[in-house]
Amino acid sequence: MRYGPKTVKDKTGREIVLRNAEPADAPELLRYLRITAAETPFLVREPDEITLTAEQEADFIRTKLASERELLLIASANGKHLGNCALMQIADLQRCRHRCGIAIALYQEACGRGIGRAMLNAVLDAAMDAGYQQAELEVIAENQNAIALYESLGFRIYGRMPDNIRYADGSFADAYWMMKKL
Repeated sequence: MRYGPKTVKDKTGREIVLRNAEPADAPELLRYLRITAAETPFLVREPDEITLTAEQEADFIRTKLASERELLLIASANGKHLGNCALMQIADLQRCRHRCGIAIALYQEACGRGIGRAMLNAVLDAAMDAGYQQAELEVIAENQNAIALYESLGFRIYGRMPDNIRYADGSFADAYWMMKKL
């Protein structure tokens, strides 16, 4: 799916560009995946689990660009990548075509500035334009800042999944399943 580019302002007044990820972004996106996975316990991967090549990531981006119902959105300021937000179909099946999944992550230095909200609003608008009627996400139960953001956008918690994540040290984290009607 094609999007933008669109310029928004963060809480500090800085211009943030929201745009499609492009195949040329692949090396930076792999770097971003490794760094964000190391910065927070709230993502699903350990940093060493990011093993894609730049070409594999570029192919992944191409599939998103060619899709009518999926989007990989990048936020940047002054050419610096700040984070991503993805819109994904749950399944290409008649009974599930009304549902989409949402995923978002920002570099920690970009959190708390309204960038995540702007990205989520853009992706939710794109989801409605694509004909989705329900947006879903999972969030680690201890990630109170993210939960507050999602709730402010109309998501509600509909279930708790115990021991959803198992960390390298053997500890576990629960996750919530959240949903919003579009």
